[in-house]
Amino acid sequence: MKVMRKVLVLVALVALLSPMILSTGCAKKTSKVDIGIVLPTKDEPRWIQDETRFQDALKNTNYKVEILFSQGDPAKEKTNVETLISKGIKVLILCPQDATAAAAAADEAAKAGVKVISYDRLILGTPNVDYYVTFDSIEVGQKQGQYLVDHATGKNNPLYLYAGALSDNNSFLFFLGASQVLQPKIADGTFVIANSDKAKALQNKKDLTRDEEASIIGQITTNWDFNTAKNLAEANLAVAPANLKGNVFILAPNDGTARAIADTFAADPAIKSYVITGQDAEKPSIQYIIDGKQSMTVFKDVRVLVKDAINVAITYLQGGTPESTKTYNNGAKDVPSKPTPVQVVDKNNVKQVLIDSGYYKESDFTWH
Repeated sequence: MKVMRKVLVLVALVALLSPMILSTGCAKKTSKVDIGIVLPTKDEPRWIQDETRFQDALKNTNYKVEILFSQGDPAKEKTNVETLISKGIKVLILCPQDATAAAAAADEAAKAGVKVISYDRLILGTPNVDYYVTFDSIEVGQKQGQYLVDHATGKNNPLYLYAGALSDNNSFLFFLGASQVLQPKIADGTFVIANSDKAKALQNKKDLTRDEEASIIGQITTNWDFNTAKNLAEANLAVAPANLKGNVFILAPNDGTARAIADTFAADPAIKSYVITGQDAEKPSIQYIIDGKQSMTVFKDVRVLVKDAINVAITYLQGGTPESTKTYNNGAKDVPSKPTPVQVVDKNNVKQVLIDSGYYKESDFTWH
């Protein structure tokens, strides 16, 4: 009887403690995050796509991920990073809203022993960036510039220049790549700069310093914002003389701004035709390309970029060192990287590149 009574007491005790043990175990499991990801905003299709790709890439792994958005606010970005650090992350994948301001968040992560991967945009001014996962941003600009050159004939073609945000290091890289291709064609008279006296004053210079780039970008910045791009294009066209209208060429930094700028130029009766660049292969811009409203986009396969970022993160989680083929200087360090390749998409190859590869479905678009 005594033995039986002890057994019953023991069973009762186990029954009483089991929920507590399970609860504690579950709480520990759900609170632990291995990889923290901070993206700039939910207001652009590109970053929503990235969120989905990251979730899909980690779905069948044992690693837990949490993705937060900064909504264009560097202060919120830092808070997001602090939140993820408090959840025990070992690796941070950060796409900075403001490349310089993000240094403080990277420093805080490094102090907590977290590996910092700068994603798509380079964090500047800190040695606490372990790796840079990116497309080759200079190549993106070169492809945009080359597309404009390839579609220009004769001389004195009006060229309108637009750029990203001064706070984003990629804006400088895109513009640098484009200017490397465009500058010789501006110098030989193929193009006439229509909307930047700073760019015009430097048109014969082969290589631009960062300060010179900043002076130009300051005049043509869209801040990656559709309304800013639209308002700037309207202001440019309002003062452009007749010889800077007609058949024009437009360097637009990405798809969102390209659509806003294209709509503005299309609405001006003095514009006969335009060739306009873009990048990111956003769905609305692919429809614009099909409809003849946007000329091209530089396709940066987010699936590959996300896979590269996850592979680097997992390599760090497993105690390894990721492969690198080049470095990018962020003002404090040469950050290792292995750039992901890019590809030009226009009306001629849109189906082959984006539909046949499974990136988008054919039913996502209206075809003519």
